[in-house]
Amino acid sequence: MAAECLPTVQTSRRLLKLLRSEKNLISAIRLFDTAPEDAVSADVFYYILRRVSVSRDANFLPAVNRIVDLVRLRKCTCTEDTALAVLRFYSRNSMADKAVDVFQKMKEVFGCEPGVKSYNCLINALVVSNQLEKAEVFIRHLKVMGVKPNLETFNLLIKIGCEKRDLGKARELIDTMWARDLVPDIYSYGTLINGLVKNGALNEAMQVFEEMFDRDLKPDVACYNMLVDGFLKKGDCRVAGEVLAKLTKDSRVYPNVATYNILISGLCKCGRISEGLELWNKMRRSKQKMDLYTYSPLIQGLCELKDINGAERVYREMVEVNISPDAVVNNAMLNGFFQASRIEKCFELWEFMGSEGSRNVASFNIMIKGLFGIGDVDQAIHIWEVMKESGLSPDSKSFGVLVDGLCKNGYCSKCLVVLETAKEKRVVLDAYAYSAVIDGLCREAKFTEAVDILNGMTQSACKPTAPVYNALINGFIHASKLDDAIRIFHEMKAMNCSPTIITFNTILNGLCKAERLGDAFDLLKEMLVNGWKPDVITYTFIIKGLCRSHKVERALELWNEVLEKGFKPDVQMHNILIHGLCSDGKFECALSIYLGMKRFNCSPNLVTYNTLMDGFYKVGDSKSSLIIWARLLTNGMQPDIISYNISFKGLCSCNRVSDAILFLNNALSDRIVPTVVSWNILVRAVIHPGLSR
Repeated sequence: MAAECLPTVQTSRRLLKLLRSEKNLISAIRLFDTAPEDAVSADVFYYILRRVSVSRDANFLPAVNRIVDLVRLRKCTCTEDTALAVLRFYSRNSMADKAVDVFQKMKEVFGCEPGVKSYNCLINALVVSNQLEKAEVFIRHLKVMGVKPNLETFNLLIKIGCEKRDLGKARELIDTMWARDLVPDIYSYGTLINGLVKNGALNEAMQVFEEMFDRDLKPDVACYNMLVDGFLKKGDCRVAGEVLAKLTKDSRVYPNVATYNILISGLCKCGRISEGLELWNKMRRSKQKMDLYTYSPLIQGLCELKDINGAERVYREMVEVNISPDAVVNNAMLNGFFQASRIEKCFELWEFMGSEGSRNVASFNIMIKGLFGIGDVDQAIHIWEVMKESGLSPDSKSFGVLVDGLCKNGYCSKCLVVLETAKEKRVVLDAYAYSAVIDGLCREAKFTEAVDILNGMTQSACKPTAPVYNALINGFIHASKLDDAIRIFHEMKAMNCSPTIITFNTILNGLCKAERLGDAFDLLKEMLVNGWKPDVITYTFIIKGLCRSHKVERALELWNEVLEKGFKPDVQMHNILIHGLCSDGKFECALSIYLGMKRFNCSPNLVTYNTLMDGFYKVGDSKSSLIIWARLLTNGMQPDIISYNISFKGLCSCNRVSDAILFLNNALSDRIVPTVVSWNILVRAVIHPGLSR
């Protein structure tokens, strides 16, 4: 055993007194470094290391290493607490490997064996650094060395169980503690509750929470907060409310700012922004302390609801109480201003973010996307260059936004250059970027280039996904290249890329437009066989195809089948069938479909009324057409020029030219400008009466 160093007691005590009187840690270390060798005792080593151990400043690492080397060189026998101070410093500064090294050399360096406190400190450092397997090695070593675990050890074991998602084991540890008369504390239960909540086991978390009351162990506010947060994130506001009610009735604990933040955030995420605002106003009235996390969810929620004025009011108050908005809040506001077309405000906020240094890559993405959205391509590209000059590296989303914006503004050729640049920088683009390029190329009828992009993806890290294939298929369908669309559809399946309902609907639309109804029904059967569920859009396309092919009876049969399946047809499906029935002269049936829209809580739109009026006028039933016109007005709708042109033509064809002129006066008084078609109808009716039929 190393001989204990024995400096003169008076000198050692004098040094300790000087060190304790020195409040500045750096100055204390300098004093220690200049002290005579015989003044540095085991107590002095312990004191200076303990002071350093509470620091989270890694700049003290050289000093700690130097002091530890001094202990070793002088062979000064120290207590476990001295070694523990070093372990704590490494642990607090995320240096788990250094902690392991010191732990393993405790006997050699400090002349003492590690006890349970040292084991606990080391294991915690390993857990915090996510080295769970290594932590378990030292737990086994603790048992082998005969060191008796204490409450902190068990709490660490519970934490490891939760981190490894071995929640059953973590739960058993609580029972083991009670069996050993080692009473678990609030931290034991809180760790388990937190682990259960994070892993979605909310019912089990509630059982553990209730057990605390049964064991006469009262939960703290953190336990309540964890449960409320978990249930709100799950969308279960009822149980969250029950836990909150229990908290308000508990006389020992009170809601804190974290409680209110959790409630506001949860309510906003559940879409209950008004309740979140009400709670915020309650906090204001009671002068509750607030922080960034109080304001942030409100601002984000209001921006998502497109209530930019409300978001701006909350934002302004946050700044007034000297809470600095972070990048997340500023980004939400920036996006909100763009959505509200308040471009001047966008630039004001952008400049503020620049002056505060709070722009991140997401900020630039929002700004670039917003500028492309208003067609300011030059400014968008300028912001892109500013991002690179700022030292920020564009991410996959950035390239996607740039590519999408260029394509939508008609600069597809530049997109191909951007793709090459991304490839050179080894940026892995996502499917969003590729689908944007393909969509843009298809709109410019550059199908060869679009197919080349798709083929290139198969050889890259980003394999084609359904949205990418859908973009190309949709392009071919719009260009009436149905066979090419079907070929890509088959290639998609061959590449083990599962089609989506959008894929099937796009192909069905193309087949129905081409009046290839047999193929359309075959594809519908394929969908059903493979477990795909057709939606309202699917049946809308087929009914439209049947009506276009003058198979109105079959369209009506399919309509009834759709209703029997429990679907609720939307206004578009209603309009398509009504138009088909009117075109086939089945006006009573068309009227019945129209009158039945209320059953599905589906309100007629202008297209519905225009279709019915046009149908009745074509068979000379001006009376029914005028009734439909009256309904249109009664329902608070404003006729458009199409409505008036239908009425002009219909009334003139019924030799009611004077009534048509009255309608013209109404249109002009409503500031609806007649078109060339309008004047052709009216002039022809006046000059050549009777020829408008």
